[in-house]
Amino acid sequence: MRHRHLLSLATVTSTALLLLIVRRNYFRWGATDQEISESLPGDDLLSSANLIATRAVSIHNTSEHVWPWIAQLGQGRGGLYSYDMLENLVGCDMHSADRILPQYQFIEVGDDFRLHPQVSLKVALLDPGNALVVQGAVPMGTAAPQYDFTWAFVLNEGDGSTRLVIRERYRYSRWWAPFLVEPVEAVSFVMTRKMMRGIKGRAERALSQDKALT
Repeated sequence: MRHRHLLSLATVTSTALLLLIVRRNYFRWGATDQEISESLPGDDLLSSANLIATRAVSIHNTSEHVWPWIAQLGQGRGGLYSYDMLENLVGCDMHSADRILPQYQFIEVGDDFRLHPQVSLKVALLDPGNALVVQGAVPMGTAAPQYDFTWAFVLNEGDGSTRLVIRERYRYSRWWAPFLVEPVEAVSFVMTRKMMRGIKGRAERALSQDKALT
C-alpha cells in the first residue's frame, strides 16, 4: 500500500513538473533570454501584464521583404498564415495569401485587425517596416471582455536576416480571467507557431525566387 502511494505521488509530481516545463516552453518558443527580457514596442500600452508570451523565429531575408507579409495580416486581408482549415471550422473565413497583396499594404493606427468577420482588435501602434501592435479582446457574448490584450509583431534585422518577435501581453480585469485566458493561450501557441513558420516560409521562398531570376 505504501509503495502504491509513493508511486502515485511520484507520478503526480513528475506530471506537474512536465506541465510546468511545457508551459514555460510555449510561452517563450524560439525566443532568446534577451528577447524575452527586453522592452518591445507596445509594452507600454498595458502598464502591467499578468501573462506574457514572447516567441521568435529567424527569417533569412531582410526586414524590408518580411514587412509586407506583416502589413497584410488579418481576416479579410492576407490571413494569418496559420491553420486556415481549423479557423474556418469556427467561421473565421480565413484565407492565407501566398503572395504579397498591394491593396492591403496600407494600414493606420485605429484600423480594424480582424480575427473573424465579427471579431476585431484595433491597430494601436504602427512603425512601418519595424513594428505592428494591435490591442483589444475577444468579447464573450454581450459581456465585456475580462482582460485587455496587446499583440506585437516586431522585426529586428541583422546581417541580411531578420528576427520576427511576436509578443502577447494580457492584463486581467477579473479574478477568474486566467481560467479563460490560459487554455486560449495554449491554442494560441500552436496557431502562432504555425503563423511564424508561415511568414518565414513565404519570405524565404520569395528570396529564393528572386535569386533564381537573377
